[in-house]
Amino acid sequence: MTKPMLLPTAVAAASSSSRRHPPPPPPPPPLLSSHARWPRFVSLDPSPPLHHHLLLSSPPPPAPPPSSAAAAAADDDDDRSSSSSSSPLSLRHIVFGIAGSAQLWPRRREFLRLWWRPGAMRGHVWLDDRVPRNESPSDAAASALPPVRVSEDISRFRYTNPTGHPSGLRIARIAAETLRLGHRGARWLVLVDDDTVVCADNLVAVLSKYDWREMVYLGGPSESHSANTYFSHSMAFGGGGIALSYPLAETLAQMQDECLERYPRLYGSDDRLHACISELGVPLTREFGFHQWDIRGNAHGLLAAHPIAPFISIHHVEAVDPFYPGLSSLESLKLFAKAMNADPMGFLQRAICYNRDEKLTFAVSLGYVVQVFPNIVLPREVERSELTYTAWNRVGHRNEFDFDTRDAYRSVCKKPILFFLKDVWKDGNITKGSYVRVRGRDDLKRKVFCFPRSPPMPDVDEIRVFGAPLSKNWHLVPRRLCSEVNQTSNGTLVMFVGQCQRGTFGCSEVVYSYCFLLCSLVFTKTIDFSNLNQLEFGPFRKNGLRTLINLPTCSCCL
Repeated sequence: MTKPMLLPTAVAAASSSSRRHPPPPPPPPPLLSSHARWPRFVSLDPSPPLHHHLLLSSPPPPAPPPSSAAAAAADDDDDRSSSSSSSPLSLRHIVFGIAGSAQLWPRRREFLRLWWRPGAMRGHVWLDDRVPRNESPSDAAASALPPVRVSEDISRFRYTNPTGHPSGLRIARIAAETLRLGHRGARWLVLVDDDTVVCADNLVAVLSKYDWREMVYLGGPSESHSANTYFSHSMAFGGGGIALSYPLAETLAQMQDECLERYPRLYGSDDRLHACISELGVPLTREFGFHQWDIRGNAHGLLAAHPIAPFISIHHVEAVDPFYPGLSSLESLKLFAKAMNADPMGFLQRAICYNRDEKLTFAVSLGYVVQVFPNIVLPREVERSELTYTAWNRVGHRNEFDFDTRDAYRSVCKKPILFFLKDVWKDGNITKGSYVRVRGRDDLKRKVFCFPRSPPMPDVDEIRVFGAPLSKNWHLVPRRLCSEVNQTSNGTLVMFVGQCQRGTFGCSEVVYSYCFLLCSLVFTKTIDFSNLNQLEFGPFRKNGLRTLINLPTCSCCL
């Protein structure tokens, strides 16, 4: 993916991927941009303007023809029956092109294990060189990963960007190289990096919204305003993922090599793809679940304020702090992936509710954290991302980000109490999560500086969150979830989160009373979950909790 960075990396690391840790690219000329943070990178190259290359540059040598086996596979790929083309989208219809480097692959393949499904997914990892034999995984370990291939030589292409690296050409051509391998029945090509974590189920759900027979270019821009200004606000950044419908990918593959020669001065791979797709007249369709994550430091502010859209991907997982306290980066990502796989559509979705008697605000980010604010905080403020991080260029001002942010609270009396996910599991179609309180120096400060107001919930160490499944069409017109809190014994608070009732902004207290009583009985083991089929409860008379939570009358409180 293409992105700016203030500290140059070693050439060996840069050659692995222009999408991971490149040196910061040069800015546009001063008359075209007011971003003063890039002045030292202004190029003094006196070469003619870019548009002159359209007339003066000679075409590159022809690409090597595909092997006979690849050509035969490509022919088979064209033989798509009408029945298969109208079937529902599945993972087998998606082909992944994963950009990596031989130097970083021994470490980053562990990230890929978190989401890759052998046998259910198709695709390849494309490296710049062969991995040394002593660093290659065993046959058993390799079977859990996608096949690895080495990209073609790119020395025949011109690359004149003074601050970038030619690996951008190699990664841009992954689209064409993947197409030449042939993939029968494929409908989408998805390009990601080896340090990207993907939610496969949500990817399928989002791609299903679009007609793959048309030319479709899906993805998301950077979080950094400077990066978007330099590259393009209408460009998909590849670290977060680029999805190309197969008709677009096939057309792109036919003209890509010739197109790349027209843009020798571009920085990386994503801007080259964008330039060639722009020549085809296909605009970017933005999906808010693709996350380039051009950030550094503590990602809490982003994870706690995810957009109301299905989570699809995150990038740069090595460049941020561990998501959960007390865990290493990889351990944290494993818990993150466990929560993601337990409830893909509900993962990182938010719910807000209030305890008006105690003047508390509860903000849930499913699979990550429950925040308890010691005062009433309105949704407009809660939904803004707290600036706990900096951009990739290490700028932390609100103006640097192209989404809603808010400054972190300075007063400890306004800071929320945090309950981070400890474990998550499924019980039937209910997702249950245990969120544990993080105690630290702020607890003592609250007692001293927030007097006479006592710290909220001093005896609560755990919050149990019961999440009801969302409807299959929730992502078509998404809405923030509804929730309710119910105090229980033994230092544990119970929360119910689920889809809101249509046309309402809250739930009936009468309906809540039935739902809460039933679920509290289950939670405290007063009644056996397995015996709920015989339970007639209040006005519902339904067959068990699984049916009850799907009722419109109860879905908003569960």
